[in-house]
Amino acid sequence: MESKELIIEAGRTESQYWKDLWKYRELFYFLAWRDILVRYKQTAIGMVWALIRPFLTMVVFTFVFQGVAKLPSVGNTPYPILVFAGLLPWQFFSGALTECSNSLVSNANLLSKVYFPRLIVPTSAVIVSFVDFMISGIILLGLMAYYNFVPDWRILTLPLFILIAFAASIGAGLWLAALTVEYRDFRYIVPFIVQFGLYISPVGFTASRIPEEWQLLYSLNPMVGVINGFRWAILGGESQIYLPGFALSVGLVILMLASGIWYFRKMERTFADVV
Repeated sequence: MESKELIIEAGRTESQYWKDLWKYRELFYFLAWRDILVRYKQTAIGMVWALIRPFLTMVVFTFVFQGVAKLPSVGNTPYPILVFAGLLPWQFFSGALTECSNSLVSNANLLSKVYFPRLIVPTSAVIVSFVDFMISGIILLGLMAYYNFVPDWRILTLPLFILIAFAASIGAGLWLAALTVEYRDFRYIVPFIVQFGLYISPVGFTASRIPEEWQLLYSLNPMVGVINGFRWAILGGESQIYLPGFALSVGLVILMLASGIWYFRKMERTFADVV
């Protein structure tokens, strides 16, 4: 009978870890596709919920900020388009935080049984939120058609701001995913963060409503730069970017992404024992 040799590895080097991410890419696709199917399983209207939620939020924000508070729009831009241009990146970010924070705990059985780069789990959860983001984009296209609103050349820069939104979502998501494994309190803290963040981010209003002397401080919220970037790309010349604040927001996004990866990798070896 032929004997088999068992090799026990003491650990993987950092370079090997990143190679494993590519090696296990099929698991990334599987987890993302599974979560997309499970989210709308046994629902009567399926992915239409990804359209209803942002649409109703846009209606409420338009009524409150334009109808009640009488806030002006930007130039000739219809207020619903102004709101939705800010709502799209925010819902992507908030959805990613919610999905990422619970991703490791929800896959506890998988984490404790087999080896694979744990980084795959929260990043696949971000893809689920990005699918909702793409579906919600249909509403924006519908609003543009309804109001006969045609964006200018700046719409070509939108992928850049989507990339920044991705970095912000993954960076914050990695922090929350790792912290939720260690401290289950974060399952209750994250919904509060999402709700509070909606009110302090320029979703229903423009960042220009903030006094100039507070603009830089306001930009410490990384989503301020992301939302302003989306509006600049979608609304064109009628929307302006406060460049010092935008640079600060982007810098914080990069810092959040780098530190999120560092902290996640630091805590990763303990996940199987703690989860």
